[in-house]
Amino acid sequence: MKWVKQALTGTVAVKGLRGKTRYVSCPPDPILVYGVYFAISGVIGLIALQIVHVIVLKQWNSEIFSAMTGLIGTIIGIFFGKKV
Repeated sequence: MKWVKQALTGTVAVKGLRGKTRYVSCPPDPILVYGVYFAISGVIGLIALQIVHVIVLKQWNSEIFSAMTGLIGTIIGIFFGKKV
């Protein structure tokens, strides 16, 4: 899941003395990366739980769906709200 770290890595343009611009990458905090890993694994687990619930009990569980929606919203908020 190297793509999570790459997606959270920011790039900053730094101007030099002679007008040259160079780009410096700022790696994300490891705690943030592990938090995103945990959230993604939680969403995958909740999706599997919802599928089993629908297959076994033949009805939709709205509590599991709301937990999935909350975690997905958190993950999207992290990716779009990450500032360098």
